[in-house]
Amino acid sequence: MTVRVGVDAAIEEAFLEDFTKEVQLVRMVEEPQEEIEVDFWVPAMPPKIVQYQWAYLKGVRVVQIPWAGVDTLRHIFPPEVTLCDPRGVHDIPTAEWAVTSILAMQKCLPFFIHQQRLGAWALGQQADQIDAATPTKIKNPPAPMQEVADATVLIVGYGSIGRAIEVRLAPFGAKFLRVARSSREGVAAVSQLDELLGQADIVVLTMPLTSETRHLVNTKRLAKMKPGALLVNAARGAIVDADALLQALRERRIRAAIDVTDPEPLPAGHPLWDMPNLLITPHVAGDSAKFMKRIFALAAGQVERFVRGEPLLNVVTGEY
Repeated sequence: MTVRVGVDAAIEEAFLEDFTKEVQLVRMVEEPQEEIEVDFWVPAMPPKIVQYQWAYLKGVRVVQIPWAGVDTLRHIFPPEVTLCDPRGVHDIPTAEWAVTSILAMQKCLPFFIHQQRLGAWALGQQADQIDAATPTKIKNPPAPMQEVADATVLIVGYGSIGRAIEVRLAPFGAKFLRVARSSREGVAAVSQLDELLGQADIVVLTMPLTSETRHLVNTKRLAKMKPGALLVNAARGAIVDADALLQALRERRIRAAIDVTDPEPLPAGHPLWDMPNLLITPHVAGDSAKFMKRIFALAAGQVERFVRGEPLLNVVTGEY
């Protein structure tokens, strides 16, 4: 059985070496002008282009998406098409981003980078402007550095990315609380989130965006966080109520590091840009030079399962 696998024309040959001889690779241009017959599709373009390409595809039975989260793509494909997510592909880069952001915020690096650009030697009390603590009256206090050691980290959405973050933070001496949709050994159900928020020094969001998780972090839940606690969003922007986050930052009740925003991209002039206790990156947490190799290695394995009639990995059911 020869399986026709659709891949974008721009994908380098080196990324496709894992596909077997049973596969016929069908190269797709960004804007096709005629029908293309494929059995298995690995789209690698932004959602708007994927939707345009989909109108020209015929015979597709499986779609293996490369991006973490399917909230922007589920509506494109009919129920008879099997949709698979790339669970595991983004674990390493996203976990590294989360750890980097946590360390940067605990050590006040955004403030000191700003001071470097100004050519200004910052005293400890100057750095206090990005901390939620009450300013000290000591003339030259230490900069308000915080440690990860002994900090309690609450991972909300404890899947493969959450586990990867924990593995990398554990050597720093952090303690962990874990939340998932349903409870299991060592992991609390999301229904316990309210009581756990106040115990955490650092809260990391790694869950998918669904009807249940939209604005999961709202005004009431932000108010339950410890004064000065750090919120890290490596998931989707709409999981956090942007207005509530802005207010909490303005009042210096919490700090935050976010890779995702709502809306996204974050418009120029949006007040979040001006928050000194906030680190923003432009949805790059899952990016890596090794990303394409990983996703096509996964896709090649999925195609082999498809050929043999075996169950596929990471099949999306419902909202994720």
